[in-house]
Amino acid sequence: MKVAVFGTGGVGGYFGGRLALAGADVHLIARGTHLEALRTSGLRVTSPKGDFQVDLPATDDPSQIGLCDYVLFSVKSFDTEDAAARLPALLGEETAILSFQNGVDNEERIARVVGRKDIMGGAAYIFSRIVEPGVIAHTGGPARIVFGEMEGQRSSRAERLLEVCKKADIDADVSDDIHRVLWDKFAFICAQAGLTAAVRLPIGDVRTVDESWSAFKRVVEEVCAVAAAEGIDLPADTVDKHASFAERLEPSGFSSLYDDLTNGRRMELEALHGTIVRRARTHDIPVPVSEMIYAILRPWAVRNEVAARS
Repeated sequence: MKVAVFGTGGVGGYFGGRLALAGADVHLIARGTHLEALRTSGLRVTSPKGDFQVDLPATDDPSQIGLCDYVLFSVKSFDTEDAAARLPALLGEETAILSFQNGVDNEERIARVVGRKDIMGGAAYIFSRIVEPGVIAHTGGPARIVFGEMEGQRSSRAERLLEVCKKADIDADVSDDIHRVLWDKFAFICAQAGLTAAVRLPIGDVRTVDESWSAFKRVVEEVCAVAAAEGIDLPADTVDKHASFAERLEPSGFSSLYDDLTNGRRMELEALHGTIVRRARTHDIPVPVSEMIYAILRPWAVRNEVAARS
């Protein structure tokens, strides 16, 4: 099995590395100092599930890799179109593109660029990030992935990947309703990322203050309402489930949205709260907490984007 990891960050680096340990032919796509470290020192991952290091081919040019069986597409949501335009060098007729990104519309955006509709959706449940060039730190979360065909059918390519994931000791599953999976994860991310970034404190501080903890739950409720208007009915216990999961997180845990904000990097605000606000307006659904989070974080997102482009 030949796999390209397009975006070797916390998600792509961790799961791509695990697949390589199980014998997959994994190729990494990265850039800058991270790419140079991957080339010279290999990929190093620290994790509660066991640290490991693998030496894998790494490049910033997909044409150097050639056709693949799978592409794990895990770039930041704001880079989706630019990265998707470079996918054709990796794609054969049977190549599966799996998006493991934040948001609920990346698959559609990729499909529009590459001119094919057989993109697979995926959700990664892991807290991980690049802590220094060439080094990924998995700090929490179950390190689980769920993926599936956007049309809901069980496919041989999904089953084959599931088999290799199990061999790689990756907690994985195939879903026949990946749209629901994406929206369910989206509800949690919008709450956890939005609150930790807006108050600039870890989840432990958020959940110990009644007003902030109530806001966390309200965001989940708002996303569920928008999802229903989009034809995605999330379970009635979604708010309680996500609150219970957040209560079990390490109290010092932040979000990648907070991390990008405080480090002056571009933020995925539009893929998260921006999406909720815009779609809520389309359906005439009130989402006051999401709107406030968006309003609070938007100046930082603009500021960081301007700085990144200068």
